Amino acid sequence: MTYPRPVPVIGDATSAAERAGDPAAWAMPEHAGGLYAVVAARRDVRRYRPDPVPDDVLRRVLAAGHAAPSVGHSQPWRFVVVRDPATRDRAAVLTDRERLRQAAQLEPDAARRLLDLQLEGVREAPLGIVVCCDRRTPAAGVLGRATFPDADLWSCAAAIQNLWLAARAEGLGMGWVTLFRPEELAGLVGLPDGVATLGWLCLGWPDERPPAPGLERAGWSRRLPLESVVVEDRWPADDGGPVAPPSHLRAPGREAVVGARDEADRLLTPPGSLGVLDRAVDRLVALGRGDVSAGTLVLAAADHPVAALGVSAYGGHVTRDVARAAVAGTSVGATAAAAAGLTTVVVDAGVDGGPLPGAVHARPAGPRGDLASAPALTPADVERLLAAGRRFGAREGLLALGEVGVGNTTVAAALAAGLLGADPAEVTGLGAGADSAVLERKRAVVAGALRRAGSGLAPERALAELGGPELTVLAGVVLGAAAAGTPVVLDGFAVSVAALAAVLLEPAAQACLVAGQRSRERGHELVLQALGLEPLLDLRLRAGEGAGAALAAGLLLDGLRIRRTTARVG
Repeated sequence: MTYPRPVPVIGDATSAAERAGDPAAWAMPEHAGGLYAVVAARRDVRRYRPDPVPDDVLRRVLAAGHAAPSVGHSQPWRFVVVRDPATRDRAAVLTDRERLRQAAQLEPDAARRLLDLQLEGVREAPLGIVVCCDRRTPAAGVLGRATFPDADLWSCAAAIQNLWLAARAEGLGMGWVTLFRPEELAGLVGLPDGVATLGWLCLGWPDERPPAPGLERAGWSRRLPLESVVVEDRWPADDGGPVAPPSHLRAPGREAVVGARDEADRLLTPPGSLGVLDRAVDRLVALGRGDVSAGTLVLAAADHPVAALGVSAYGGHVTRDVARAAVAGTSVGATAAAAAGLTTVVVDAGVDGGPLPGAVHARPAGPRGDLASAPALTPADVERLLAAGRRFGAREGLLALGEVGVGNTTVAAALAAGLLGADPAEVTGLGAGADSAVLERKRAVVAGALRRAGSGLAPERALAELGGPELTVLAGVVLGAAAAGTPVVLDGFAVSVAALAAVLLEPAAQACLVAGQRSRERGHELVLQALGLEPLLDLRLRAGEGAGAALAAGLLLDGLRIRRTTARVG
C-alpha cells in the first residue's frame, strides 16, 4: 500500500521522483539567451558620461552583488559607495601615481603602450564603489574557510561579477580599477583592521560602447580559445603535472549513489529522519547490499614484540586467552556479534604460543621487530598478509572488523602517526587499563619508531615499518571487501588505522566503510577525520575485540530492515 507524499509548505516541494523524471526542469529557457548575451557583452569600461545614476538603478545593481554566493553563507562583502568629490580626487591621484610605478617595471616599449591606455575612469564616473571584504571572523569559524582561508575573498570577487553583469544589463558601464596599493585605498575610505579591499569600481553611463575587450582591441593580448583552458580530470603530465597514482578499485557510481537517495525519498518519513544511520544505510544501498540481513565478525589476533617495552597494563598471555574465548564464542566481541546475528571468524595473525586451534591462520613468516629498534614486519610478510586479508574480505553479507593484541594501541598509534605525519602525542593514548607511566613509555616508543622509520610513509612501507600483522590482515580485508562490494563496519582505533592504510592504497575502498563507533582512544577522532567517516555510536568503549563494530552492525541491520519495511508514498 502506498500513501500520498507529504508536501512541505516551506522549502523544496519537489520529490526525487519528479526530479528524476525531468532533470532539466529547473532550467529557465526564457532567460538563458539574455543571460549569455549579457555575459558575452560585459566590458571593462573606462570612459563615462557625467550623468547621474538613478538611486533605484543603483539599488538593483547592488542587490545583484549582494545575491552572490559566499563561502558558508558568510556574505563578507561590503560596498562603500563613493560620491564625495574630494575622495574621488584623492583616489585619482593614487591611480595616476600607481600607473607610472607599474609602467616603470616594464620594458620600454610595453611601458609606452601601457601609458597610451586609459586604465581607469575614476574622475569621469559619477560613482565609485570600493568593494571590501570583512575578514574579522576567524577562518575556522566560517564553514568552508578552514580549508580555503581566502574563500571569503573569492566570494567578494563573485559579488563583483554579479555587479558587473547587472550593470551591463541596465546599460551601465563598470570598470574594475586595481591601480591602488591596498593599504592606501583602505586608508582612503577609512577601513578598520581586518577589512580588506578588492579595488575600486567605476560605475556610470558609458561614453564608449566597445565591441570587444579594450586590452584586446589595443593589441595587449587576445582571448585564448576555450579548448586551451579546459583540462579533463588532471593537469597533463606532459605539462609538468605528476602522473596519476594507480587505482584498481571503483566506488559505486553516481547512478547508484543517487538511486539510494531516491529510494529513501519514497519513504513515508522526512528525508534523513534517522540521521547518521540513514546515511550509513544509503551507503549500503548504493553498494547494492540493501537486502543484507546477516554478516560476519572478522576478529584478527596477534601479539607484538613492542609489548616487552612496557607499553601495556596486561601480560602477553591475555591475547591468546581472549582469542581462545572468541573461538569458543564467549569473548565480549563474539557474544556481541551473536547478539547482532553475526557469525565470528577468528584469524590467528601471530598469536604467541603457536597456531591457535579453531582459528584461520595467517601468520607472518619473517622476523618481527619492536618498532623502536627494528621494523615490525618484512615487506614480504606485508604482501602475504594483505593478500590473505583480501581473501577473507570476499564474503557475502556484512563484515564487522575487530582485533585482539596486547600492545597494539601502541602499534596503531605509530602506524597512524606514520601514515598521517601526526605528532605522537596526538595519537598515543592510554589503551586498556594503563596509567601515566605506561603512557609516557608508549609515547617514547612511538616517537622513537618515527625517528627510525620517518613519517608520511607510503601505506605498504608504513605497515612494514610500524604496523602489526593483525592490522595488515585487516587492511587486506577492507581491500577484498571493497573489491567485492561488501560493506564493512569498523570497530575502534586500531581497526580504523588499518582501514586508513587500505584507503590510502585504494581511495575507492572508503565507499564500503561504515564507522561503527568513536572510542575513547586518543587519536581515533583524527583517524576518523582522515577516513571522512562519522561514527554510528559514541559510547566511550574500551572493549576492543570488535564489540563496538558488532553493536553498530546490529544497528545497521536494523536500519536496513526499517528501510525495507517502512511505508512508501505513491
